[in-house]
Amino acid sequence: MSQLEPKYRSLAAACLAIFMPGALAFGFPGVMASHWQAAFGASRADIGQIIFFMLAGVALITYLAGRWQESWGPGRVVVLGSLLGAAANLLLIWAQGMAEVYLWAMANGMYGGCVIIPALSVVQRWFAANKGLAAGLVSMVFGLGGALTAPLFTWALAAMGPRWMCLALALVVLLAGLLLAPLLRFPASPPPAPGPAGAAPRAGVGRALTSLSFWALWLTWALGGAAGIAMVTLSTTFGLARGLDLPTAVIILTCFNLTNGFSRLLSGWVSDHIGRNITMAATFLAAGAAFFLLNQFSGLAAWAGLAAVIGFAFGTLFSVSVPLTADCFGLEHFGAVFGLVFTAYGFVAGALGPWLAGHLLDLSGGDFGLVFGYLGGFMLASAGLIMLVRPLKTAG
Repeated sequence: MSQLEPKYRSLAAACLAIFMPGALAFGFPGVMASHWQAAFGASRADIGQIIFFMLAGVALITYLAGRWQESWGPGRVVVLGSLLGAAANLLLIWAQGMAEVYLWAMANGMYGGCVIIPALSVVQRWFAANKGLAAGLVSMVFGLGGALTAPLFTWALAAMGPRWMCLALALVVLLAGLLLAPLLRFPASPPPAPGPAGAAPRAGVGRALTSLSFWALWLTWALGGAAGIAMVTLSTTFGLARGLDLPTAVIILTCFNLTNGFSRLLSGWVSDHIGRNITMAATFLAAGAAFFLLNQFSGLAAWAGLAAVIGFAFGTLFSVSVPLTADCFGLEHFGAVFGLVFTAYGFVAGALGPWLAGHLLDLSGGDFGLVFGYLGGFMLASAGLIMLVRPLKTAG
């Protein structure tokens, strides 16, 4: 029993800690986009760059967070992240233009990276025999953060105004980090668990970087991540362009975020049984088709349903690539290796997804068919790339 208590305590702490980074990544920008456009005269490309800067912040910190947790422990990295997150939201109180919003986005991305890597690393080590299910549960809470809070953010923006809302968010972020950090601990000696293809290797960062599997997974995150994260701002922008008011347009974003969250637990569990690659490829193919159909249908129900299919694939990318990374490269340096994989999401996906989409919408006069077409192609390419990712052969 003494071993079970810290195991499930760490799992609960990881889930709770990752909720606010998910809310601020997937719910907050979509709700605030129209406010920033009105207050600062921001274009669609300007709004798209918010996600680019947020992901750049994630990419800058994830590898370091993976290294720091090996010496500091995961809890202290989460405390550092909560300080960054609180400071980021305080900055928005005095924002005078998009420059401050971009600084918020980068600092908020760093906050997320300092929580994501420790949370996922902790549960991968405690639940080494059920990595997909454990990662899926934590990732589900991360994705649901946006779905559950987007309507709340919409209400708070109208009722409290942006400044008081940002102050409240800063306090919540800080308190959550300080209270949960002591509960996030690695097991003293995590038991080795076999992956789908046998014993997982203990690959160092150098060996991972020279493998085809690493770069196929990296490109999957660059392309599939771009398509998925673009929907965070495109969901409400598309709805508003089709004549919906903001509370109604947010329904599209909410449906995207609901499946983005719930799919993570289901996909993680399924991947433990039928394989990581097949699980991911199937959802990517479905999302590619959904993108191609999104501009062809009319009505809120169709738009929300297709957004939900894309959200399902995006959630699967997050949850299943975590145990796939552990299967391919081992648990010993999981945080550092996964942090490097995440650089694709941070430095490339933000530019190819929301920023390029916003830029093309500005240039084309709002041609969503063009944007959804290339994003759908990214999902189809990701379905092929993920099939190339395989565990490294153990030495000897």
